[in-house]
Amino acid sequence: MIFKELNNEKCKTYLIGCSHQKKAVLIDPVSQKIDRYLAVLGYYGLELEVVLDTHTHADHRSATSDLKLLTDCRIARHVRAPQPNVDLHLEDGDELKIGNLTAKVLDTPGHTPDSVSLYIHDRVFTGDCLLIGGTGRTDFAAGDPGHQYDSITQKLFSLPDETLVYPAHDYRGNTNSTIGQEKHHNPRLAKRSREEYIGLMTNLGLPLPEQIQEVLQINASEAEDTEIDYPSIAELNQVLQVSVENLRIQIASEHPPLILDVREETEFNGELGHIPGSRIIPLSQLPARYEELHEHHSSRIVTVCRAGVRSTTAAAMMTALGFSKITNLKGGMVEWNNKGQRL
Repeated sequence: MIFKELNNEKCKTYLIGCSHQKKAVLIDPVSQKIDRYLAVLGYYGLELEVVLDTHTHADHRSATSDLKLLTDCRIARHVRAPQPNVDLHLEDGDELKIGNLTAKVLDTPGHTPDSVSLYIHDRVFTGDCLLIGGTGRTDFAAGDPGHQYDSITQKLFSLPDETLVYPAHDYRGNTNSTIGQEKHHNPRLAKRSREEYIGLMTNLGLPLPEQIQEVLQINASEAEDTEIDYPSIAELNQVLQVSVENLRIQIASEHPPLILDVREETEFNGELGHIPGSRIIPLSQLPARYEELHEHHSSRIVTVCRAGVRSTTAAAMMTALGFSKITNLKGGMVEWNNKGQRL
């Protein structure tokens, strides 16, 4: 196995290569480092098969889409990832093949709902779920400290103690740790109950990353900030969320809401399907097509996308323009299908 950490800074990108079949995967690539990644791949004579983000990043632009265009590789993401151009949607227990190597997918939500870890050979790539001497924050992007505690204690800490830990970020110059080290000495986790951990994470009071609304929403939507005036985090947090069950009741009522699907057309007609009667206007086209919705300015509208992230952005944008009765389908079409709500 060929293994390299390629960034040498707080944001980590990992290269895993099969030396026999000359296939490779890049984990959490950063857009500013694409030239370096291509050079390293060329040096080792590796073909990039897969690029994977362990979660939707909020502090840097992902390079997955650019690398897909440049190398014809496939993008792999968690099934709840909002990104529209994903080729492989991963679930807990799936196996990702890299030549003769096999990585096991671990569903590790908490930092974000779409967080995954990859366990391969003697090491685990934990994204921002488990850090070296810390854990990823849970106070934005639908984070959940309880889910994170469960992901770490029930999934990651069930691995052998000697398993090497490689996180997506490190701010102290560390390169790796072990499961045993983190299990017994991580100051956020050692000897803490689930309730104590939730209390700790709820009251961290950390500042938000710079340009978070642009970076997070661009990574989620693949729409450039030149196309969309992205709403702030505060505006996103004010969007009312509707459950699948509640939306089903609304649809069956005498005056059902307009269902506005903001996915791309290929997604609308893809594996997750769409809610019958819904109207599609992709998020990237929404600013230029507001006038098409003028007659619904005072009507009930429910925005929909794959996982509820892009559609929350759309709802916030429309609320700012005076659409007064707009809500968002929590969990999007992934949750709609999980609840068996096909109409």
